[in-house]
Amino acid sequence: MNPSRGILFKLGAVTMFIVMASLIKITAERVPAGQTVFFRSFFALPVILIWIGARGALRTGLSTQNPLGHFWRGLVGTCAMAMGFASLGLLPFSEVKAIQYAQPVLVVVFAAMFLGEPVRAFRLSAVALGLAGVLIIMSPRMTVLSEEALDVTMTLGAVLAFGSAVMAALAHVFVRKLTRTELTSAIVFWFSVTSSSLALLTLPFGWVIPTTGDAFMLVCAGLVGGVGQIFLTSSYRHADASVIAPFEYASILLALAIGYFVFSEVPTKMMIFGVSLIIAAGILIIWRERQLGLERAKGRKVMTPQG
Repeated sequence: MNPSRGILFKLGAVTMFIVMASLIKITAERVPAGQTVFFRSFFALPVILIWIGARGALRTGLSTQNPLGHFWRGLVGTCAMAMGFASLGLLPFSEVKAIQYAQPVLVVVFAAMFLGEPVRAFRLSAVALGLAGVLIIMSPRMTVLSEEALDVTMTLGAVLAFGSAVMAALAHVFVRKLTRTELTSAIVFWFSVTSSSLALLTLPFGWVIPTTGDAFMLVCAGLVGGVGQIFLTSSYRHADASVIAPFEYASILLALAIGYFVFSEVPTKMMIFGVSLIIAAGILIIWRERQLGLERAKGRKVMTPQG
């Protein structure tokens, strides 16, 4: 274990995923979401295979005991990507990323529903705080109680961004189940294979011939996304999840900077307030998980016979 290295890998992953999203944002108004998912998934495969090969795990690292589990994880994850990519063409970049911060909060809810994990009053209160933040961010897009008239296109974008967070949280639950029997390399590889295959099914529904510039952006998005997956996986090899999880929220600063300098987007006060609530809720959940982990570890130490 090397917590410092784990944190660096986590920050690297966060950076890669934000850069990937910004590349997709540039092409989102011209390239259908299904086609973007294909580029993102297919061109991540060479990076993932090189990584697995460098670890000497090509023969054993791709085997699976639960192919159906990989399919369902791939289906849910592909839906999350498709909705997220579609929302980038309808909403400001930083607003999409802000709404998607609901994912860690929703994971708590779905883990209780599908994995039987206990959820007590503290975590329920944190979940409520985080969802309140999401509602605050989405409220200008969902009601006429805002400075601008209701824009149906932006309302759809907000719904898609939130749907992306819901699906991503469900995918996280599927991954937790898969880790009981599957290697990390297999989970990462078969997800990219499944999402690439599912994305191909959208081919009859309006794929376009991208310009050279758009094709370059999409290929880069796939390569960068593959590197991000490797960094994220590596971060959990060097540090506990409770140590590195708070650094997920460092991406909001990068998202705001890219939104402002690249896409000329100025965040609203309401969005900043909503994001603050979501981040506070996420950090409270992470802190509580860490405290419970320490208590369990102390209990095991007390129960260990001394001799």
